Amino acid sequence: MNKQADNNPSAAVLVIGDEILSGRTPDANINTIARFLAERGIDLKEARIVPDEEDEIVAALNALKEKYDYVFTTGGIGPTHDDITADAVAKAFGVPIDHHPEALRILRAYFRELGREETDARLRMARIPEGAALIANPVSKAPGFAIGNVFVLAGVPQVMRAMLHELAPMLKGGRPAKSVSIEALIPEGDLGVPLGDIAARHPGVSIGSYPFYEKAPDGSDRFGAHIVLRGRDEKALRDAEREVRALIERLQRRGSAPPATWE
Repeated sequence: MNKQADNNPSAAVLVIGDEILSGRTPDANINTIARFLAERGIDLKEARIVPDEEDEIVAALNALKEKYDYVFTTGGIGPTHDDITADAVAKAFGVPIDHHPEALRILRAYFRELGREETDARLRMARIPEGAALIANPVSKAPGFAIGNVFVLAGVPQVMRAMLHELAPMLKGGRPAKSVSIEALIPEGDLGVPLGDIAARHPGVSIGSYPFYEKAPDGSDRFGAHIVLRGRDEKALRDAEREVRALIERLQRRGSAPPATWE
């Protein structure tokens, strides 16, 4: 397992689905999971997207579950032939897969309530790797599951969010980071060197620069960068923030010419 210097758990997200890679469906889950984990002091370190191919899913799972404390997968646990995530997870852990008695009970009760036919396709959603614990699905009932350090969730964003909150008690968190965002109406190239110097003086604070370009209400061009500082030590964060604000004020007083090219 990858242990961070500050002992916060590490995590990865594995998004599974041809529809994401083809561009047909935009991913909405990585951001949701990242925010959920950040609130609990769990550091999301990597996100991957793989197609609905068993070998690709197994290879990615085997790599990620050894490298990080937690792995969250989304997608591929529905009723159709291309929903193969559960089988791939079982293969990655070297365990058999079969219909889970409690998952069957939940689904059958739900089908009766809705008056839906109990088909083999629908019952595929009750197939769970041996030894896995169910993750409740308050929205559409078909459960996710947890096995080892892997949490297998639905791909539908509304369902995925509900499952995340159900599995929260299974997670051991750490110390959440605090963040500060500062807008600088300055070309990013003018910020580069002095901002790097500030970052070097504050190694416990992450400092990122994210350029923007937009139209102001009067129709003029408005450009600059959002400087985002993140850290777990509030004093260190505030010290770095003061230096960044002083830098921005100094550069804005001096005046910066618009960049000749996008930086």
